[in-house]
Amino acid sequence: MPEEFISPVHTFLDYVKFEKRYSQHTITAYKNDLEQFFDYLNVQYGTTALNEISPAFIKSWLATLKEDKMSSKSLNRKISSLKSFFKFQLKSGVITATPMWSVTTPKISKRLPQFVKETEMKDLFQYLSFPDDWQGKTDRLIISLFYQTGMRLSELVNLKESHIDKDRNSIKVIGKGNKERIIPLNPELTAQVAEYMNAKKINFEDFDKHYLFVNKDGKKLYGKYVYLHVKKYMAEVTTLSKKSPHILRHSFATHMMNHGADLNAVKELLGHSSLAATQVYTHNTIEKLKNIHKKAHPKA
Repeated sequence: MPEEFISPVHTFLDYVKFEKRYSQHTITAYKNDLEQFFDYLNVQYGTTALNEISPAFIKSWLATLKEDKMSSKSLNRKISSLKSFFKFQLKSGVITATPMWSVTTPKISKRLPQFVKETEMKDLFQYLSFPDDWQGKTDRLIISLFYQTGMRLSELVNLKESHIDKDRNSIKVIGKGNKERIIPLNPELTAQVAEYMNAKKINFEDFDKHYLFVNKDGKKLYGKYVYLHVKKYMAEVTTLSKKSPHILRHSFATHMMNHGADLNAVKELLGHSSLAATQVYTHNTIEKLKNIHKKAHPKA
């Protein structure tokens, strides 16, 4: 990245890290996007001050990325990164106008989220055999929490014992932007979590006492471990092309909606910042209603 842009980019990254408190994953994405843009700018236009960057420069970069077959979703993320960066520079007084004013985001074709059928989830818990060892106990509780709370992978691996409220049958989840939300647990699942916490004290002399989930060595679980083990058990009950913790999140939301849950309530449980992100689950509900109507109504 050209030297003249290093300081503004670093100042912006410090802002999103320390003030906005974004995740390391998001910060890394911002850094990569901005470095790519300013490297392109340097090659194509040479040394350019921030306040001399025009919408044409940005559109030229985006056109190049599109020619390289970059997806609309990835393009939108890069546009979002630039918008946030220039908005910060405008607010800081570094520039007097943002060059993003005429940059439009490409449309993304909406895909309905995949989800596991309720009967398949029932089979997973009733008929699948989990090993009677620490790994088996951990895997079963992980899948139960994913399906019954709809939390994200990053949220689950960072759960702490202090986040469990056994008296109120609830769990505190730290989501994107360090936003907290409370998710209710049924008493049976609360008891399973409490049993797991007690079992740690019996099974390990030395273990990570902060985080809820630990591996067979008593160390905090990695996301990759969780992903691979969820995938393994899901493969036993579903033929979906994708088998991941996020599919269990989709399943949680879809099954809630199918049983009449309020859309706003599902939004809060998922930790969505916008209702639009949650509305995608209503499509599956509508499809279910269409099938019921077709089978049950004499004029359908």
